[in-house]
Amino acid sequence: MSKIDKNKQREQIILGLDPGTSVMGYGLICVIGQQLRLLQFGVIHLSKYTGHELKLKKIFERITSLIDDYHPDEVALEAPFYGKNVQSMLKLGRAQGVAMAAALSREVPITEYAPKKVKQSVTSNGNASKEQVAAMLMTLLKFKETPKLLDATDALAVAVCHHFQKGTAKASVKSWKAFVSENPKRIG
Repeated sequence: MSKIDKNKQREQIILGLDPGTSVMGYGLICVIGQQLRLLQFGVIHLSKYTGHELKLKKIFERITSLIDDYHPDEVALEAPFYGKNVQSMLKLGRAQGVAMAAALSREVPITEYAPKKVKQSVTSNGNASKEQVAAMLMTLLKFKETPKLLDATDALAVAVCHHFQKGTAKASVKSWKAFVSENPKRIG
């Protein structure tokens, strides 16, 4: 559901998600041309729910609600990284899967990014701390207070990463076309 503003530039809304089983971060940005604007960010508190299945239900309901309220054009998720605890990894994967199902139920395209890729894209350092990511986002999106739970800024970082990666992908396609037209004898 893309919109067009008065200057005929396409407006795109991206929902970034940082899946979790105790706290799930979300962040929404609006992109017009190369301008980024913060729409909303926060967390879904899940630790108060006793069973894992109730947490999954709440994730589905809240993500669906965010999609219905903001009509994002795309959803970007942080892929879970493999830790030492297999049970935690399994639960995290389920949380991510339910968030994906919520987006798919509303026919919103999904892209996944590795945590290092998100940090690299936002701060130019794949090993940046959560605090460094939050500080860079405060500059990029012009907000003044860091949230108590950095899962919210982590989710915003995923949305911003998605925007930056889309620009990179377009540049690659353009440069490939340029390469082909400039080197017709090399293509055979």
